[in-house]
Amino acid sequence: MPVLTSTFPYYMQEQHRPEPEEVSDVEVSLADPELKRPSLYAVVMYNDDYTPMDFVVEILQNYFNHHLEKAVEIMLTIHHQGKAIVGIYPKDIAETKSIQANHLAQQAEYPLLTMVEPQGDN
Repeated sequence: MPVLTSTFPYYMQEQHRPEPEEVSDVEVSLADPELKRPSLYAVVMYNDDYTPMDFVVEILQNYFNHHLEKAVEIMLTIHHQGKAIVGIYPKDIAETKSIQANHLAQQAEYPLLTMVEPQGDN
């Protein structure tokens, strides 16, 4: 029967381990990451002659988180000026909110339209 000199395989025994390399002192400086705010996009809601005003107010409250008074003010701006910015968000959030509002209007068979536009003040 063979005699075992170690419980480790031969490649892990002391004589077969590679010599550690000498490491010189290396100075590592970590730079602070450059952070910038995400580009912002406006969700613009357009006026039409068929969508009821209370439906627009409901969307402004439920999807764009405006309180009742602000929602009514924005709805009247849309009604009188033809369009208004209903929210400003990073691109993915603006697109999601616009899609949700358009989808709800489509389900209710109203021609209400919102679109996403880049903000010039980025």
